[in-house]
Amino acid sequence: MSEWSKNELGQYEYAGGKEDWEKVEQIASLCEKFVIDEEDELVSDEERSCYNCRFRRWTKSAFVCMRR
Repeated sequence: MSEWSKNELGQYEYAGGKEDWEKVEQIASLCEKFVIDEEDELVSDEERSCYNCRFRRWTKSAFVCMRR
């Protein structure tokens, strides 16, 4: 299974949901486009995580990466 799928708007949505903490840390550690979000938007204890990225937009089931 791919980590990403295109949603109905053509955006890349993460397939692992909102609780895949270790995997999104791995993805963010390799991402050259990662930018930490504002402090009040952080949700993960691990700073470098897709869940903490400024370019992450939450969806009903996971999040969309605006930089993919």
